[in-house]
Amino acid sequence: MSLLADLRARHASEGRVTWIGLRPVRLAAMETPNTVEVTLSGLDGDHARAGKRAVTLIQQEHLSVIAALSGRDEVNPEEVRRNLVIAGINLAALRDVPVRYGTALLRISGPCPPCSRMERVLGPGGYNAMRGHGGWYAEVLEPGRIAIGDSVQPDFKNTEISDN
Repeated sequence: MSLLADLRARHASEGRVTWIGLRPVRLAAMETPNTVEVTLSGLDGDHARAGKRAVTLIQQEHLSVIAALSGRDEVNPEEVRRNLVIAGINLAALRDVPVRYGTALLRISGPCPPCSRMERVLGPGGYNAMRGHGGWYAEVLEPGRIAIGDSVQPDFKNTEISDN
């Protein structure tokens, strides 16, 4: 493994799941269970579509950034409508890497841009406050179960880290 690949595979600590949110139907209030079953098509009870956008995630540390950029004291996870809030590990550094969340295996496919609804939810400038901080979408590689407090760790068993 090259130096850059070695650096890309190293993280200061494992992450952890701090919040779970389900959207039973589009625009419905968020449900916040302590655990969720993950199927190949996404989180059980969520309306998301199967494939690369089956699960949405956001970095817990970005919630305070979004709050600051939107002129608020805080932003709650249900306001940004992502499925999982993850703390302690950089989600951007995990793009295209299989990652174990509890017993489920997901792969972050790309950035999850904010929708125009954020302007109404967060106030004027809310859309722009989320740009670059809106989270990620992921596909399910292996079904499993995710609970609040579960560890979040890259699973490099079958993955080769490149220098890109």
